[in-house]
Amino acid sequence: MRVPPTIHITEVGPRDGLQMELRVLSTAEKLELIAGLASAGLREIQVAAFVHPEKVPAMADAEALIGALPLHDQMHYSALALNLQGVVRACRTAIPWIEISLSAHDAHSRRNAGLSTTDALAQSGPMLAMAIGAGRKVRASIQCAFGYETPEDVDIDAVAVAASRLVEKGADRLVLADTTGLAAPPTVRRMLAAVAPIAGSIPVGLHLHDTRGLGLANVMAALELGISHFDTSLGGLGGCPFIEGAAGNIATEDALYLFHRLGIATGIDISRVAALSRRLARVFNHPLPGKIYRLAATHLDFRPR
Repeated sequence: MRVPPTIHITEVGPRDGLQMELRVLSTAEKLELIAGLASAGLREIQVAAFVHPEKVPAMADAEALIGALPLHDQMHYSALALNLQGVVRACRTAIPWIEISLSAHDAHSRRNAGLSTTDALAQSGPMLAMAIGAGRKVRASIQCAFGYETPEDVDIDAVAVAASRLVEKGADRLVLADTTGLAAPPTVRRMLAAVAPIAGSIPVGLHLHDTRGLGLANVMAALELGISHFDTSLGGLGGCPFIEGAAGNIATEDALYLFHRLGIATGIDISRVAALSRRLARVFNHPLPGKIYRLAATHLDFRPR
């Protein structure tokens, strides 16, 4: 099996992971977590979301958090925006990457962003133009790309249309999100076969939730097609506040273990990430969904490569 020689991981735990927890971390606690992830070798970290603070209280300190980050060229911090107002807020900060995200399913789009899919797609052009005009890099993501309530309720052609629009407007990366965890290896292959030609030279990444336990199987399917960009969340934290029963992202440590066993370089210290997950499990007073972080440090002998 041929796989990419290196992998690019975007750690989304400080955003996607923390937004689902009842215990809201302070800005200082978040900064400590982000610093720990950076020291473990992670170079792409999604730190915040510019969303309504009453709907997602854990993201209420987005501006303060970004204002306190040690921004430099070696770190690619990003923040999520769902509408034009979110991009306006993001551009008032120094965040270097803005994720402009829309949904491929109308009901989810209305619940998540307060916009129909038609309106969200129309608004994506001005959102990208604003972010690019402010000198920011753009991650453009399509939520529910693999279905909302069933795998059949989102059409591949609709995802392709959205992808074409985002690429045309200047996205630097295109991310397909399995928001409800409905993807399976065959649908991952079909979706990537449809979207990769549209993206052309723009990297395509996957944001996979592990709701039904197929997260790493879907990673394998994507690796076989040459995909090297993946979103992960330490300990498997995460989910969507607007999807009942949504589980977290694939765990960073579990993905790292897979990549390292395949001989793929990541440059990330799995034992350091696992230590952070164990600490969060104590802070939140419940076990996290991931598996590898639970192992004793002596069993995590994979060094950065």
